[in-house]
Amino acid sequence: MVNPSGEQFELRYGDQRATIVEVGGGIREYEAGGRAVLDPYPVDAICDGAHGAPLIPWPNRLADGRYTFDGEQFQVALTEPEQNNAIHGFLRWRPWCAADRERDRVTVQTSLFPLDGYPFSLAVRISYELGDDGLIVTTTAENAGGRPCPFGHGQHPYLAPGRGLIDDCELQLAGHTRILTDERQLPGGTEPVAGTDFDFLEPRPLGATEIDFAFTDLDRDAEGRAWTRLTGPDGATAGIWVDESYPFVQTYTGDTLAPDRARRGLGTEPMTCAPDAFNNGDGLLRLEPGESVTLTWGARLS
Repeated sequence: MVNPSGEQFELRYGDQRATIVEVGGGIREYEAGGRAVLDPYPVDAICDGAHGAPLIPWPNRLADGRYTFDGEQFQVALTEPEQNNAIHGFLRWRPWCAADRERDRVTVQTSLFPLDGYPFSLAVRISYELGDDGLIVTTTAENAGGRPCPFGHGQHPYLAPGRGLIDDCELQLAGHTRILTDERQLPGGTEPVAGTDFDFLEPRPLGATEIDFAFTDLDRDAEGRAWTRLTGPDGATAGIWVDESYPFVQTYTGDTLAPDRARRGLGTEPMTCAPDAFNNGDGLLRLEPGESVTLTWGARLS
């Protein structure tokens, strides 16, 4: 029987274990000491809610699937038709192959060839590695075509609460500013989080708070890392950090997932750009032919 997520690339280091998948090139599970760090999805199930998937060449939403680049208008397929949006790029259901594999590390790669609405070429490699610092994920994307292209990157892991729901956890978010969205979840301004229901700069109980917003103006530690931390009832803290390549982190409490999956993980999405960046330009990267960009995030249990 073929798994819906294709070949499984299992990594081990000490008491840590992770599984990377062929379909979408994402991470299906990551645990330390038998405790989930990232909320998994079953090996016999189709990936739901973009669990662990790379989001290329844009994360989040693209209004009406339309954008203009270098004076030329483009239209891509609407992959969120109920909102009249395109969402999360093109690579979630493409096969990725293992270019390099060891017990504690795998590099997967794929190519994005020109298509209707995005007539550009990308070569993408993602390295997943387990070590003393937990899981480290490094993505390199290169413009493999002959013309400049617009580019954004994100990934969609879910922090795990341990047993039970995220409602019983404490949350700490690094973002001082929330990007406001309309009924189509498209951006419409910003708001400081101070004094609002979305102020988690200091750890506090999440409870029933519903979140599906991008945050920016991120606090960073001495290494330039911005952290999101979810502390479960077991006292363990699952954390995701992003390097300075990621000015935005989308936080999603999973309320719109299937009932048996809702609020069982906290979507914590590193993003190089804001929602609808192909239109508003907020954080959008321009890659010249042959130019590449490398970005890093990581996760660990403490």
